[in-house]
Amino acid sequence: MKKPAKCVSVEEAREQQKEWVNTRGKVIGSKFKDVRDFWYSLDELQEYLDYVREKSKEQGVENPGIRFFLGAYSPGRKDGNATMFLAPTREKDPNKDSEEVEDPNNYEIEPYNTIGMGWPPSDY
Repeated sequence: MKKPAKCVSVEEAREQQKEWVNTRGKVIGSKFKDVRDFWYSLDELQEYLDYVREKSKEQGVENPGIRFFLGAYSPGRKDGNATMFLAPTREKDPNKDSEEVEDPNNYEIEPYNTIGMGWPPSDY
């Protein structure tokens, strides 16, 4: 199998995470310790992708996608830690004259958020 075009090098990934830790991470870390990496098994990711593909097809969505959102649990739930959820998208409706964003969220399909969180935070 050919490597996907949007892969980045390990060095670039390390650089990007270091930049996040040194800029955004310092602000977050000044208030409380939080997670900064999330884990999904390939099987559960594939199951969700297949679900989104099937539901999208039923809706006539030809080019579905997935948007990754950062979130946080409410206080008292999972220590109020950060989380990440996956949200299905659909293509923009070309027949609508609107300021709809490219690949808007598809609110007719449930987001996905059962993930493992890296604790304590580790560097890539």
